[in-house]
Amino acid sequence: MRVLGIDPGLTRCGIGIVDVSPTRTATLVYVGVIRTEPGLPLEQRLQAIAVGIAQAVDEFGPTAVGIERMFAQHNLRTVMGTAQASGVALQVAASRGLSVGLHTPSEVKAAVTGYGSADKRQVGAMVARVLGLAAAPKPADAADALAIALCHAWKGSTVVFAEGDLTPAQLAWQRAARTAVGQRMSS
Repeated sequence: MRVLGIDPGLTRCGIGIVDVSPTRTATLVYVGVIRTEPGLPLEQRLQAIAVGIAQAVDEFGPTAVGIERMFAQHNLRTVMGTAQASGVALQVAASRGLSVGLHTPSEVKAAVTGYGSADKRQVGAMVARVLGLAAAPKPADAADALAIALCHAWKGSTVVFAEGDLTPAQLAWQRAARTAVGQRMSS
């Protein structure tokens, strides 16, 4: 399954594409950020986001799209920009006939780290670990987009986890802990 994850934003819209096997092993396909200048008219910013998402869909051919669901925020301007970028992402997906899943930030964090209140550093670290990357993608919008794609793929899968029904994130942490213990014992 190839999934496009979108972390909607008006200034920075993160997009990440992963391939996820039936065993829930994930591989990075693409990650990037669509940037728009705050000084541009709103319609031009939204058009740039639509074009960027459409190009990623056309080039990489995802079969599903995960988008971060809007959540309550105190900053009305940020909420509006995020909602508008989210609407553009939904429209692009619908125009290509792709199914879309909306995921809350805590749902994404729980899927990737095993903890729904994880911070951005923890999410980025787990995204890197799960995808076998040397470091978390920068900026955080890119790592968040990959986390959304992973969440969507894992949540929608009916394949049973290995090793006692642990999530891929939990398995990665377990492997890292074993490695760290082994390194301490050999020192």
